[in-house]
Amino acid sequence: MNSQEHTQNHDAMLKRLARVEGQIRGIQAMIKRGVECEAVAVQFRAARKALDKAYQELLMCLVEDAMVDDGQSVEEKLTQVRAIFTKYT
Repeated sequence: MNSQEHTQNHDAMLKRLARVEGQIRGIQAMIKRGVECEAVAVQFRAARKALDKAYQELLMCLVEDAMVDDGQSVEEKLTQVRAIFTKYT
């Protein structure tokens, strides 16, 4: 992955996390206002999905980094990818 792609990925990740942060703050405000539990649950679900999506993108970044390592054989790369998924999922 080149430097420009890396920067774009970081920027996209930070934007996604800022949106999740906003969702979480919104949930806190809903709870403080005493909003109905089901409405809060809907927002929780949306925030969880957004965070899951950000996490998936992070995992893909780890996988891409492992795959572009020219100093490793295909078997070593696959072993590293398996280790990533075992450790982080």
